[in-house]
Amino acid sequence: MTHPDFWRAFDEMVAASQIRIDRPRGSTHPRYPDLIYPLDYGYLESTTSGDGGGIDVWVGSLPQRRVTALVCCIDLEKRDVEIKILVGCTQQEAREILAIHNPGNQSAMLIERDERRT
Repeated sequence: MTHPDFWRAFDEMVAASQIRIDRPRGSTHPRYPDLIYPLDYGYLESTTSGDGGGIDVWVGSLPQRRVTALVCCIDLEKRDVEIKILVGCTQQEAREILAIHNPGNQSAMLIERDERRT
């Protein structure tokens, strides 16, 4: 069970930050041309993640800019762990994003927001 302020804190961080889309829907990954982004992907400006860049964000098709889920990723090759924030994503979009983060030496899990509790 999540703490009552957990999702609210993510919503506040997203609301207080500018989302910068650097990989628009339909674009290809700069190093992996077979990876086509199914949704807009970017980061929260003025935030810091474990890799030193801004916190990664996927932006879905829902009109509300509310945090709908998180993807927790581990990359054994890079020896890296990251969290991706999903904003306005449907359940289907969340599953597409999860699949992107589960190839090869990567593994990820989806943490969905229970709308009945928040």
